[in-house]
Amino acid sequence: MSRVLAWIDRRFPLSRLIRESMTEYYAPKNFNFWYFFGSLALLVFAMQVITGIFLLAHYQPSASKAFDSIQTIMYDVKWGWLIRYLHTTGASFFFIVIYLHMLRGYLYGSYRKPRELLWIVGFVIYVCLMAEAYFGYVLPFGNMSYWGGEVITSIVGAIPYAGSWLASLARGGFGIGTATLNRFMAFHAVLVPALLGLLVVAHVLALHETGSNNPDGIEIREHLGPDGKPLDGIPFHPYYTVKDIMGVGVFLIALSLVVFYAPTVHGLFIETYNYIPANPLQTPPDVTPAWYLAPYYAMLRAIPDKKLGILVLFLAIAAPFFLPWLDRNPRAKSIRYRPVYLAMVVVLVACLLVLGWIGMQPASPALLPPARIGLALYFLFFASLPFVSRIEPTRPVPDRLRM
Repeated sequence: MSRVLAWIDRRFPLSRLIRESMTEYYAPKNFNFWYFFGSLALLVFAMQVITGIFLLAHYQPSASKAFDSIQTIMYDVKWGWLIRYLHTTGASFFFIVIYLHMLRGYLYGSYRKPRELLWIVGFVIYVCLMAEAYFGYVLPFGNMSYWGGEVITSIVGAIPYAGSWLASLARGGFGIGTATLNRFMAFHAVLVPALLGLLVVAHVLALHETGSNNPDGIEIREHLGPDGKPLDGIPFHPYYTVKDIMGVGVFLIALSLVVFYAPTVHGLFIETYNYIPANPLQTPPDVTPAWYLAPYYAMLRAIPDKKLGILVLFLAIAAPFFLPWLDRNPRAKSIRYRPVYLAMVVVLVACLLVLGWIGMQPASPALLPPARIGLALYFLFFASLPFVSRIEPTRPVPDRLRM
């Protein structure tokens, strides 16, 4: 094995990559459970690619055959139901993991200097995931998929000047059909996954260049020992690889429970109307998006004017991109030392949860006031952060990590 490894190293820097990424990559020694979700996101991404390849072997991107091909996978292909449910459940779990991973960034200031580019690349990954989820949502061509595709492409069509052209380009015609499915399959199976792969590599490289953040928000590379290694750091391998394996085990148990006992989660992961073939003449009682995009849909419905609503929607999606420049606290990064900022994050999360629930409900005038309040509080978080972060009281930040 040593000879094989030496032969490889002369042609490819395998040993150096392992050292730089694991055995000689020093991470803060006070990681907690919030730091599971980065590695879990990588695991789910790999699972989605593998299961997607098997699904593509039997899927037919045709308006007349797409729905039936999904039924063939479910009932006629050996283990097809398992692959399909792993993929659909994996999509929802992917967003759960990503949202928790992003929340950790909010809590501990992982977007602050010197990790601005790390945050930006991660945010672009999130936007690409939303596009990937949307393209995949339309492909089964159930009735909810069809009308969800109509709603989103009509939103694109409302963009001034280029909207109608973009909508026609996305649909491949005047409505959702075979040309649309061919385009969406190309985006979902080739273009966006390839872009995601490149972005994930860039995200990991940026992480290793700046080093990992920690719950205290203290830079461990500022306190080095005589050997040049961080005093408050430990090698990623074996300490955190073992910890991540435990997290993977818990995650796979939760995933298996959903896949084998409640794969649709009572219509939350797979809507009931997606078990009905697409019908352009029969609109579902209310067209609602998947749960992970529901907060944005609630924001869109909260604005009566369509074009203004689309503008607010785009601003809501783009707002977290600017976090590295909005948070200007010079004394602390982590919520451990910023009680006011912690309260703001709690309110932000509560607003998104309420908006998510509203977005999954049928349109009702009674839901407009809470949706607008949630929308206002959401934007207030980002608008007030530059001012609050400068004057908020902070607790003393220690020079070294706390355990």
